[in-house]
Amino acid sequence: MTSQQVKVKSAPSRLWRRTLFFSLVVLTTLLAMFMITSAFFQNGLTPQETVLLILYAMLILWVSTSFWTALIGFAVLLLGGDPGSIGRMPPRPAPEEGDKSPACTALVMPIYNEDPARVFSGLRAIYQSLLETGRADEFELFILSDTRDPDTWMQEESHWYRMCCDFAAHGRIFYRNREKNLSRKSGNIEEFCKRWGGRYRYMIVLDADSVMGGGALTRMVDLMDAHPQVALIQSPPLPVNQRSLFARILQFGSSLYGDMFAAGSSWWQLSDSNYWGHNAIIRMQPFVKHCGLPKLPGREPFGGEIFSHDFVEAALLRKAGWEVWLGYDIQESYEELPPTLIDYAKRDRRWCQGNLQHLRMITARGFSGLSRLHMLMGIMSYVSSPLWLLFLLFTGLEAYVQTQTVPVYFFGDNIFPVWPESYTVEMTTVLLVTLLMLFAPKVFGLFLLFVRHDKVKAYGGYLRVTLSVVLESIFSMLTAPALMLYQSKFVVAILLRRSVGWPPQNRGEHRLGFGEAVLAHGGQTLTGLVAGYLSYTYIPNFFWWFIPVLTGLILVIPVSIISSSTSLGQLTRRMGLFLTPEEYAPSDVIRYLKENLSRLEAEQEGGDDAISGGVRDPAACSLHLALLPHRPVRKRFRHELKALLYKLVEEGPERLSSQDKRTLISDPETLMRLHNLAWSSRKDGNTV
Repeated sequence: MTSQQVKVKSAPSRLWRRTLFFSLVVLTTLLAMFMITSAFFQNGLTPQETVLLILYAMLILWVSTSFWTALIGFAVLLLGGDPGSIGRMPPRPAPEEGDKSPACTALVMPIYNEDPARVFSGLRAIYQSLLETGRADEFELFILSDTRDPDTWMQEESHWYRMCCDFAAHGRIFYRNREKNLSRKSGNIEEFCKRWGGRYRYMIVLDADSVMGGGALTRMVDLMDAHPQVALIQSPPLPVNQRSLFARILQFGSSLYGDMFAAGSSWWQLSDSNYWGHNAIIRMQPFVKHCGLPKLPGREPFGGEIFSHDFVEAALLRKAGWEVWLGYDIQESYEELPPTLIDYAKRDRRWCQGNLQHLRMITARGFSGLSRLHMLMGIMSYVSSPLWLLFLLFTGLEAYVQTQTVPVYFFGDNIFPVWPESYTVEMTTVLLVTLLMLFAPKVFGLFLLFVRHDKVKAYGGYLRVTLSVVLESIFSMLTAPALMLYQSKFVVAILLRRSVGWPPQNRGEHRLGFGEAVLAHGGQTLTGLVAGYLSYTYIPNFFWWFIPVLTGLILVIPVSIISSSTSLGQLTRRMGLFLTPEEYAPSDVIRYLKENLSRLEAEQEGGDDAISGGVRDPAACSLHLALLPHRPVRKRFRHELKALLYKLVEEGPERLSSQDKRTLISDPETLMRLHNLAWSSRKDGNTV
């Protein structure tokens, strides 16, 4: 049987599933639109009502898509799984030409100015878990560093060498630091594929906060071996390992509801799924052949390098005829969340720019309709916030106009009054239907847990998990208005062509101070106070409907401070609230991660910087020297190195910038001078 015959066989399933899914989404949207237009059309449409209808149509379409994805996922999990998923499909015959690349898989982790202790704790946990499978020799691990900070750079090298020694893995674990950070993460991966890709059949891409168990890694490889027409399988990463109240609430929600959305997405997307940039396995040959990324014309944020490259790479693979799957039932795939609301918003700012950049990619020639839909859904995940904001503003404006309109009770010669019609029932119904679709997935997740009662204890028991769902829902309502304003601000800034770049993400826990929270949320609180005053003064009937949004904005400062607390996060854990199975009974790979992190962080405390400590240490200096590429240095640059060296001697290392230090330790000859200087200074009692 050829691959063409396999595809033809699976086509009917794909057709009826998508027909059913999109029919449900469209019918739900039309029903909601019918209810709201029946109220508006009685007395004719005003311009404000026309705008409201357009905004509501886009929003309810987006809400309906999410609702039906969750409901289908709920049904799939309730019935025991999807027989059409990649994990349950029988092996497919290999294409006639076969895959001649070596049966070896590269584990690739790009890093950029990350905490070395956290990065290598995760890498050690992954490798320990792989060793337990007995198949570690099928994998080789690459740490692809784009780190610019010289202290972090030398720490990474030391951690890498120590890991190689501890696991006797020289020649199986590799490290390199790029001289130039070209094209960010996508450029980092591209360079790896060009230089070393021919050695591997598959590549598993990890983020700096990714952790995957050996069972998950080997299963992904086995699935790729069994299905040679598949170019990429994306596992759904589960958030873990954070201790702040904010992160624990989000971890709980993702753990309880995430399976449904993943199963529902896999059900209707099938072999046309998407790529999220990490915790995924990729077939190397088609990726190298088809996924070279162009540089978009114009300047950032819409031009230049493609930020959210993962969506585009999946679209290019599907364009070339390869399959992309979401392995919704792959377990032991993890990531970490930002610890605070502010850090979460900062991460959203980067992702927002990347997703909006896809506005230029949607109309690209050759992409399938579903590829364009994936990009549109990514865009809508951020554009929905300003749409909700506009909807609220125009709803308030329309309510104000209605309060200023004097009703006319008598027309012509009528002796009986014509009472103005009330649309309270219709509008209340529309609101309730919208809220039902927004909050129903939480009920689905809770019901599914109770049906599969063997997991209830891991979530704290029936009472505690129910209370956790209620509290998580309240927390979501309180933070949603602030995130709406954040994302609206991001979208507007990007549309005004203000690029944010790609700064490193803060992953460490820290309690927000009052000043930091006021600086970040003060404008949102002021917006809530002003909006509350205006609505209460001029449109009091609308004010009561507006209270949930106003409450979230007015309380955002204390909510942000309180939710950043690690002590409160741990208190709720001891109380059994927001508990997840990964906290209650962590898998081996998570247990390894915590043990490694505790040990490496303790060893890292109080370390010196690269100039004062790393260069002075003979072992660290020798290792760094051995890893440096020996390139000829231009005469002009040699003078610059001497000038920096004199500045170091005369003014001390604290007067050098991070880039100055990196420049000094990047040249082998200068590095040895620094080493000799550091030892001479040590004998003399100096600090250099």
